[in-house]
Parts: sequence; C-alpha cells; structure tokens
Amino acid sequence: MKKYLLSLCAILMPFLTFAETLSMDEAIEAKFKPFASAVSGFVFFPIAIAGKQVPIVLIVLLSGALFFTLYFKFANIRLLGVAIKATKGVYDDIDYSGGRVDALAGDTTPGGNILESPKADDVVGEVTHFQALTAALSATVGLGNIAGVAVAIAVGGPGATFWMILAGFLGMSTKLVEATLGVKYREVGADGKIYGGPMYYLKKGLSEKNLGGLGKVLAFMFAVFVVGGSFGGGNMFQANQAAAQFKLLFGLDSGFVFGVIMAILVAIVIIGGIKRIGQVTEKIVPFMGIMYVGAALIIIIMNITALPLALGQIWTGVFQNNAMLGGIVGVMIVGFQRAAFSNEAGVGSASIAHAAVKTKFPASEGIVASIGPFVDTVVICTMTALVIVITNIKSNLFNYANLDAANNVIMNGSGKHLGGVDLTSVAFDSAIPNFSILLTIAVILFAFSTMLSWSYYGIQGWKYLFGKSRAADISYKILFLLFIVVGASSSLNSVIDFSDAMIFAMVFPNIIGLLLLMPKVRGELDRYLSAIGYQTKK
Repeated sequence: MKKYLLSLCAILMPFLTFAETLSMDEAIEAKFKPFASAVSGFVFFPIAIAGKQVPIVLIVLLSGALFFTLYFKFANIRLLGVAIKATKGVYDDIDYSGGRVDALAGDTTPGGNILESPKADDVVGEVTHFQALTAALSATVGLGNIAGVAVAIAVGGPGATFWMILAGFLGMSTKLVEATLGVKYREVGADGKIYGGPMYYLKKGLSEKNLGGLGKVLAFMFAVFVVGGSFGGGNMFQANQAAAQFKLLFGLDSGFVFGVIMAILVAIVIIGGIKRIGQVTEKIVPFMGIMYVGAALIIIIMNITALPLALGQIWTGVFQNNAMLGGIVGVMIVGFQRAAFSNEAGVGSASIAHAAVKTKFPASEGIVASIGPFVDTVVICTMTALVIVITNIKSNLFNYANLDAANNVIMNGSGKHLGGVDLTSVAFDSAIPNFSILLTIAVILFAFSTMLSWSYYGIQGWKYLFGKSRAADISYKILFLLFIVVGASSSLNSVIDFSDAMIFAMVFPNIIGLLLLMPKVRGELDRYLSAIGYQTKK
C-alpha cells in the first residue's frame, strides 16, 4: 500500500509541477471534460416542477431537511438556546464527568476507572465544541456566501432571500442528525486520533440494523466522493478564486506565486491535524465572520433609508408571480438552491469535523452543529443579500433576471458583465471607495479556512480507503498542497465542475443513512436532554 501511494505521488508530481502552462490546462480540459460532464449530469440531473428544472439532489436535500425538522419536533428552533450554551461550554462538566452522567453515557461502573472526568481518564475527543463548530463552519462559510448569493439575488430577485433563510433553518435539523451520528459511531486510533463521519456511521450503524452489505457500499461511495470533492471544490476552486481576487487587487498576471504561498500556509496548519485546524479556525472564523458581517452592516447603516424598501422588495418578491423572475416556484428554487449549496446540510462532510469533539454525549455535538446553517445561511448569506438589494436600490447596478446564462454572469445597465464576486465587490465600492479591499481579504480568508477543513475531510476519506498509515497521511497532504498550486495558477473548469459534483454526490449515500438511523439519533437526543435537565425546565 505504501509503495502504491508513493508511486501515485511520483507519477502526478511532474504533471502538477507544470500544470500552470496553458497547454497543460487545455490538455486536461480536453481529456477530462466528457467524464466531468457525465458525472455532473448524473448528480445534478433535473426534473420539471411547475415548468422549472430542479436538480434531484436539491429535492433530496430539502425533503430530508423538512422531514428531520418535523420528526424532531422543530429541534432546530426549540433547542437553539441549548446549542448556544453547549457551544460556550456551559454543559462541559456534564459532557465530561459526574457519576449520574457517566451512567447515562454508558459507563456501567460510575465512579470507577472507565469513563470518569477528564482529570482521571481523558474524555474521548480532540477538540472542544467551539473548535469543532468553527472547523465545520470554515468549510461552509466561503465564496458561496459572497458570489453565490449575489447571483441568486440577481437571478431570482430579492424574494429569493426569504427562501434562502427558510432553507437555512431547515438545514439546521439535518446537521443535528449527521453530527450526532458522526460522534456516536466514531473510531479512536491507537494514537488517540479520531476517525469519524458518514463512512463510519454508514458502515457501523447500518450493520447494527442488519444492513451491513449496504452500509459498506454506501461508506465506500462516500469516501471516494469526499476525496474527489476535497481536491476540487474544497481546494482548487477556493485557491483559484482567492488568487483571482489577489491578482485583481495587485494587478498581477500569474497566480503561481500566490498558490505557493497559500500552500505553505495551509501546510503549516494541516500537518498538525484536527487539533491544529481547530486552534486556527476558532480564531479565523469569528474574525472573518465579524469582519464581513461588520462591513455589510456599515453599508446597510449608511443606506438605512433604503432598508425599509429593501425589506419590502424581499417580502413582496417571495410570492410575486412575475414572469420575468420565473414566478413563485422560480424564486423559491433559486433561494433554496443557494442555501443548500452554501451550508452543505445533508452532504455529511461537517460530521467529519464534529466527530472529533470531546464529549460523552453524541447529541451534544449534534445540537451544537445545528448552529452551522444558522450562521452560514441565516446570518452571513442574508447580510450579502441585503447589501446587494440595498445598493441596487441606491445605485441601480443591474436589472434582476438580466443573466447571461452561457457565461453565468449578470449584465448591468450598460451591458457590462459582472460575476458573483464582482457584483458584491461593486456593491461594497458603491458605499465606500476601495471598500472592496475588505472583500478581497474576506475572500482570501474564506478560501484559506475552507481548504483547511476540506483537507481534513479528504484525508479521513483517504485513510478509510487506503488505511490509517503514516504513508497514507503524508501522500494525501502532499497531493492536497500540490493541488492548491494547480488551482491558483490554472483554469481547470471541468476538474472543478467534476469535484463540485463529487461533493453533492455525497448527498445520496448520506441521506439514505440518516433516514435509516434517525431512531438512534432520537434516543441520543433524549438521553442528553435528560442529562442536562432540559426536560424539567420545560
């Protein structure tokens, strides 16, 4: 196995080293495009609903989220206060120690020497609740919150914001389910490192239900998809867009040097594993979130007189049956799609990060994980939407639904094409000259943090496939770092499209597992709520 992995690196090295040349780009594009198109076409295969083409994967995501919300009696909203307290560490003593709690956690000898407080026997896990949450958020809070939302509002109109927020709330329930299972079925290595996520709860959880064969197949599929997604959507795309913004700011022609620098910075962090990633993301994610939301709030406050009109446009746009905007269904689809593709609820990737948390109660992290879609979609995506709608009222940047579908860009009144990031950048600059510099910083930070978390997701899938050896660890990290340089210095559209398809292909095996294992989650949820005394407070 070691020889195979090292040989793979040796074969790919010369290709990756020269991947910045145009001829290499063209060669990869020509060879890979048919395969990428086939995979993407399968994953995003659409069906017609009210005359609109809706990807099946989106229907699966939203149907699952709605079902989980109803099944767990709106735990996404009902337990939001508990989630905030658990994230802050209010319940850490219950998570880690106490005779009554040990018994509830499965300790048959409370007070003995098995599952007692971390001072006696370290509780299983590598990161805190807050670090696990920020590690997961760093993977979802990214360019989709900036570029994707801008395109969604431009195409679907202001009303898409409402459906985006609703989808964010529904996604909170899905995150609760998958993160709980991620902790429940995780494995602990001899070195104390945690291995968790859909690969493990699909295999082990379904085996408990006498569906071991199905579980192994689904787990293998997920592992392959998460590795592919980590190299593309979680790496190359992030590096490419960050490099594009960097080159635009400084007027550079090549992203190679930027890619090398970014790879070095990422290497410094990922070599330390999830502990180092958690330590970095717990600082970066709050900073970049506050910086971006703060900048958005400045724009909103500066244009406060336009806020009532903007909110009015959002509300009236929710049910507006306007042919230009595609009607209610069209607006709904755009909003739901942006939210689902932003917070990745149902994809299963976040449960890999949450599995590493220090706790005896799986549901404690499930509840904490539910905050993710709230922050990602309800807060950050909404801030972007408000900035776009308000600045468009003040400056008339573009006409809604004026989209060049072939190039996926918006056309403003003068016929100039604006990409998603460009549109948000123009909105920022319309408030304060050169204010888009803050946006560039945010883009780079978002891309950096996303790569950190996706490197961890990918390596977990890689080790599930190739074993937990040091050779597997090193080979994956080398490949991941090389792909950063490739992404920053290339325009490998088909590879990135393929990798995005791989990410959302993860939905199918994951949702099947979540639906089959829901009763396990409900049992864990009841056990944890009883331990913290939640039932007595109702």
